[in-house]
Amino acid sequence: MYNNIIKKMNRTIMVVSYCLVAFSLLACSDDKIVGDPAKDWDSNSTERYIPVDEKGFSTFYSHSFGLVGDPMPFFDQKAGNFKVLYLQEYFKQNDQYCFHPIWAVQTSDGCNYSGMGEMLPVGSNKNQQDAALGTGCCYYDEANDQYYIYYTGESAFTNYRQAVMRATSKDFKTWKKDDLWQLNGPAYGYSAEDFRDPQIFKTDDGVFHMLISTYPKFGGDPQFAEFKSSNLKDWEHVGNFPMIWDRFLECPDVFKMGDWWYIVYSDSFKAPWCRKVKYKKAKSFEELKTLFGGDAGERVLDSRGFYAGKTASNGTDRFIWGWCPIRTDNDGFISNKIDEMNVNVGGSFGNEPAWSGALVCHKIIQHEDGNISLGPVPAIASKYGRERGVTVMASNNATLNGTGGQLTGDDSYVLYNRLGFHNHISFTVKTAGNTDKFGVSLVRYTGAEKYYSLIFNSEGDNDRKVNFEQEGPDGAGFIEGIDGYNFPRPADNVYHIDIYTDNSVMVMYINGDWAYTNRVYGIQNNCWSINNYGGSITISDVKVREY
Repeated sequence: MYNNIIKKMNRTIMVVSYCLVAFSLLACSDDKIVGDPAKDWDSNSTERYIPVDEKGFSTFYSHSFGLVGDPMPFFDQKAGNFKVLYLQEYFKQNDQYCFHPIWAVQTSDGCNYSGMGEMLPVGSNKNQQDAALGTGCCYYDEANDQYYIYYTGESAFTNYRQAVMRATSKDFKTWKKDDLWQLNGPAYGYSAEDFRDPQIFKTDDGVFHMLISTYPKFGGDPQFAEFKSSNLKDWEHVGNFPMIWDRFLECPDVFKMGDWWYIVYSDSFKAPWCRKVKYKKAKSFEELKTLFGGDAGERVLDSRGFYAGKTASNGTDRFIWGWCPIRTDNDGFISNKIDEMNVNVGGSFGNEPAWSGALVCHKIIQHEDGNISLGPVPAIASKYGRERGVTVMASNNATLNGTGGQLTGDDSYVLYNRLGFHNHISFTVKTAGNTDKFGVSLVRYTGAEKYYSLIFNSEGDNDRKVNFEQEGPDGAGFIEGIDGYNFPRPADNVYHIDIYTDNSVMVMYINGDWAYTNRVYGIQNNCWSINNYGGSITISDVKVREY
């Protein structure tokens, strides 16, 4: 597992380095690609345009010179805001053995961020236990007015390739690594190779608990190792419980919401249908531990475009932060013109998304039966406050009433005018039947040979699933590398759709309850459409806002 991590990091270093080279070439070699000054791109033209992402993203945060990996959010009750620590992936400066320092941003609303810079540096050489840093968590001990970061120290040149380590701070600015303390797997009967992702939480017994993702020392199916502490300093091993068969579940997060206990985790099994953020629920933490061993009761929270999700609550609302990956072509590199036709068709390395990307936040919605889903962060809707005019550019098999109307039969659509860099697309769809198929397309233009669609497929009478497809005469069809998940069909067949984009990152919400995250290069300055695929749909309230 650790060797695979090292290989993945090295490949990612190559990928993001090529990104910068490609962006530089793009900015100086082809005027039309960066925006032909002789053309009015807001006019009635529907030609294809190849835009360039901004250097840094503000709503779905990423730094101008790096990417976000494995967020570690917590609510800082002392400061009264959320802090989101993360593993910093540099574009150019990643060392072969010493990589991923822990950086942080802060936010009060899950939408607007301010950078805090580096919290924990990597080790100075490959022989240190924390030569590279891995996922962990942050906790504030109010009794002693002290912050703790528990994290994974990684090195291929020490006795323990992964071990749990910690650092402390009084002000969340200056951190001191505790070099005399660590937890290593073999001391407790676990692997020296995979012993990582510590997560701390408090249960109803009033004691702090820590879960660590690991394997048994002498092989076998993966396990969660459990430790407990009364003071956040001294930890006692209290046992373990299984994961799901042979699937390694990383980035665990345990919390209580109302009357229910939840464990959220990221399934690392590298199959498109499986590698997603998921959860299980129970009436107590002890019951929660008995639900593993198999996948009964497991539910999916988002598409493959959202990974390593962890949560934090301010006492009123609970939010989850994860990363939306960058995309590469089938050779592992972004093409020298950032041509979305080559990179939007799925992940690289055998449909495995590249590691790290942009920070995406959702609000957790709890339903009456205790199940949870992901809805929009309230502050995001208010941020996209400027109306952008919506114009019908073309249509087929459509009876229109302004920007809405009825679409009937196969290959019916309405094409709308160009989008900006930060868009809130909203509209309502009502299907005539339980199984009518519809979708929304991005990077679409007149005569497009390829374009990108989020298609609402019927999974029987009572479920829907959003599939990502490359449509058009030369399109590849279904893209399994960005696989979605089933969600319940609305009883009235009415779908209120909200799509928020920040450059190439997009999140779609269905009826405020179900999220679908994806990265689609080329959204900016291109047209988009609403489509029908047989049957009949009625569309209304089509609006676009921006900032």
